[in-house]
Amino acid sequence: MPEFLTFALAAPLAAMGEIAVGERRGSWARPGRSAVLGLIAGCLGIDREDDDAHAALEAGYGLALRVQNVGALLADYHTAQVPPARRGRRFATRADELSVPDLETILSRRDYRSEMLCLVAMWRRADTRWSLDEIAEALAAPHYVPYFGRKACPLMLPMAAQRIEAVDPVAALADRAERGPEPERHLLRLRQAATVTMTAADACDFGLHGQRVEIRRDSVASRRRWQFALRKEAILSEIS
Repeated sequence: MPEFLTFALAAPLAAMGEIAVGERRGSWARPGRSAVLGLIAGCLGIDREDDDAHAALEAGYGLALRVQNVGALLADYHTAQVPPARRGRRFATRADELSVPDLETILSRRDYRSEMLCLVAMWRRADTRWSLDEIAEALAAPHYVPYFGRKACPLMLPMAAQRIEAVDPVAALADRAERGPEPERHLLRLRQAATVTMTAADACDFGLHGQRVEIRRDSVASRRRWQFALRKEAILSEIS
């Protein structure tokens, strides 16, 4: 049977960014593929400028998510300093923006999800740079501090990576939810059903059929340039 690496992502507050427009920074109800791979990359010590390593993660591994719990949507309003818009003026970095003498203040909104618990199943697709054991070791002793979307969202439980053999990612996630080490049933008010998602092509490969397919811009194209491509995500039948 295929082998999977399962781990948990749990936080009192989580930010799972949508496409950012203007002063509004929204949040999905579940993490994107690029966000989970970015967390794994940080644990491995991969810098944002290392496009080859990020491309190896994107191409070499499949991911399935089981959203066990997602709480209320919380909005945080705060002020931010920005330079006034002027024709022909561009800034390469945030530091360049803050260096101008005529800064203005805007009101910014950032959305968060409370009581977030998501289980992840990861598997190797073909020739890969890191084994599942190496990734598990990195999750246990991360190079960079992991967080759930934003640095203000620390994890509240160990990721506790475990290897498991199962017929498909859905079965691997169900086993983790039933027998995993995290005490989520005591810490969080679980929903009556959990939603499982994965890339639509991966679902087809495992013979899994979803309720619907959604298009998300969360496939890593270039971390260095912060570019992401469209991806078809299968929403599988909810599991009680």
